[in-house]
Amino acid sequence: MKGAVIVNEIFTSIQGETVSAGRPCTFVRLTGCNLRCSYCDTAYAFHEGHEKPIAGILDEVSERGVRFVTVTGGEPLLQEGAFDLVAALLDRGCEVQVETSGAVDTAGLDPRARVILDVKTPGSGESGRMIEGLVPGLRPGDEAKFVIVDRADYEFARSYVRAGRIPRGVTVLFSPAHAELEPKTLAGWILADALDVRLQLQIHKYIWGAERRGV
Repeated sequence: MKGAVIVNEIFTSIQGETVSAGRPCTFVRLTGCNLRCSYCDTAYAFHEGHEKPIAGILDEVSERGVRFVTVTGGEPLLQEGAFDLVAALLDRGCEVQVETSGAVDTAGLDPRARVILDVKTPGSGESGRMIEGLVPGLRPGDEAKFVIVDRADYEFARSYVRAGRIPRGVTVLFSPAHAELEPKTLAGWILADALDVRLQLQIHKYIWGAERRGV
């Protein structure tokens, strides 16, 4: 098989986010990102990495034995080869979800993959980089994630949801920025407004600690 991508790390752990939180998952983290969000917890993926053939990645995923795969970054879709990688994983019978920032076009991504789209809040410092049309293009089964830093971010996300900007069948995740907003505070806001969203905690950080890599 032809093609290669620059890989930051490959590891198997418990998926800490998304609707699939708690499931064993193999992560393929690609190198590079065009954003610099204020709460970023994977800055090491901006530049660290090495080129790896897609065929080699498929073999490693197979050897690990966990066929639920998250392709992430950084921003994985900056690399053209990421689209081929996702398709190849799906062809191998893997269940694949792709975590993307909302600042890179998802056109060309294999429709069998589940998209986890980060809708940038003002607190990220990158809300102006969102590509218009990506959120309306989400399909049933995809997920839209808002990382909430403070009350202003919450009100932004609440207005976004209440305006009906998220397509039907797309799960909406509200995630408190780790160590910046108390989960119980965000939970209280959601309950007070009776929002039909899902509170998301990064459970891998509660299991292994916020600074540990490869989990």
